[in-house]
Amino acid sequence: MGREKLIGRQREIAELQRSFESERSEFVIVYGRRRVGKTFLVDNFFDYDYDFSYVGGHRMSKPKQLRYFAKALKKYARMPLQPKFSDWDDAFEALEEYLESLPQEKRKVIFIDEMPWIDTPQSEFVDALEMFWNGWAARRRDIMFVASGSSTSWMVDKLVENQGGLHGRITNNIYVRPFSLREVEQYMLSRGAQWDCYQLLQTYMVIGGIPFYYSLLNVKESLVQNIDRLFFRTNGELRNEFEELFSALFANTDNYTNVVRALNNVRQGMTREEIAKTTGIDPSMISKILKNLERCDFIIRYSQFGNKTKGDIYRLTDFYTLFYYRFVSGVNSQDEEWWSHNYSSRSVEVWQGLSFELLCLAHLKQIKQKLGISGIPTSASSWRYVPTKRSLSGDQNLKGTQIDLLIDRGDRVINICEMKFSVNKYRITDDYEATLRNRMEVFKERTKTTKPLVCTFVTTHGVIDGLHKSIVNSEVTMDDLFL
Repeated sequence: MGREKLIGRQREIAELQRSFESERSEFVIVYGRRRVGKTFLVDNFFDYDYDFSYVGGHRMSKPKQLRYFAKALKKYARMPLQPKFSDWDDAFEALEEYLESLPQEKRKVIFIDEMPWIDTPQSEFVDALEMFWNGWAARRRDIMFVASGSSTSWMVDKLVENQGGLHGRITNNIYVRPFSLREVEQYMLSRGAQWDCYQLLQTYMVIGGIPFYYSLLNVKESLVQNIDRLFFRTNGELRNEFEELFSALFANTDNYTNVVRALNNVRQGMTREEIAKTTGIDPSMISKILKNLERCDFIIRYSQFGNKTKGDIYRLTDFYTLFYYRFVSGVNSQDEEWWSHNYSSRSVEVWQGLSFELLCLAHLKQIKQKLGISGIPTSASSWRYVPTKRSLSGDQNLKGTQIDLLIDRGDRVINICEMKFSVNKYRITDDYEATLRNRMEVFKERTKTTKPLVCTFVTTHGVIDGLHKSIVNSEVTMDDLFL
């Protein structure tokens, strides 16, 4: 199998290999966020060596889809004439006939990409797919059927959680996640980039771990120049990307963008009830929207400490979307070098602080590894306290506060994590130390916890030694996030 170009993806490769070597027919789905590298993964694993492959057309009618499917079948089966199909039942029947003509001892690999786009209204595509798999492929031992698509909601609803004929028929479910910082570093090195960890960290805060976005970077330019070219020029590729992003992933796009916009406006996150109230979307629909956004790595859900049954906090964590909303969609300037002229501004500084927090949440595994608690059962959560008038009248010291990341450990210790982005080493001031001590006091008082609290600082370059560093019990730096 051709996999020399793949960065990371060891788990996904192992799953594809297991299915390929299976002694039964396998129905494998590969899904994930748009531009995350699903097709690249499958194509490189199989080295483009398919017995049949077809890519669904975006916003293409059923007759056109069938015509292009027939064209692909003509090529693979080496037919003298291109067949004509009136429906998907005809198309799959023809595919069966062709595959039956191949040597029996051969493992037959079929790859259908962008499958959600094929399922146009009234197409009955899923019904035909059910008959193809249940009535023919599943009864054999030589078929590896791989389906992929960016519309995660469709892939899950119509395939993974199908309640009809495909229920329980998916034999391998491969979800492709964005790159970690370490994988980004490996990818950029493969392209000859000599970027240090600090520059890669800043890049991640703009475009996250989406491989396609990194392929657009010119490694001979600075990050500032790349951002201007991709986001602020009139036809910048990532300026125009946003228009297709949600429509390619979800039906009822407006509801999804309304939820994302609401979360974008509230840095500390929102509960399900707060989102429903803010957007005006029926609460019965909110749950499905949040579930699908979470599946696509657009949002992250954290339980509130001590409350495992309700009150989960949702935060927007898609770096590209956050950057776009903050600096591109809301900026009316025609300045094509806007980032060059503003990257040292206060608004960018505030955004960097927020993005670094989210980057840390996305690299919780690396934080635990640095802290030496990888082998200890843990649960990550957030916590916030909003005092009522009654509680304030009883104790003026109980101020409202929020902790974005708590790591509750199986050894009965709680890490309270402070995540701070800084150009140089971070300095803890007298006022900030007082804030931290008050925060821990309020947390102990309100949660009644008896577990020891460990104050952990996650920073870019570490904490400056000084009078107030005594509050820091453990440290994680930027380099540790690349583990």
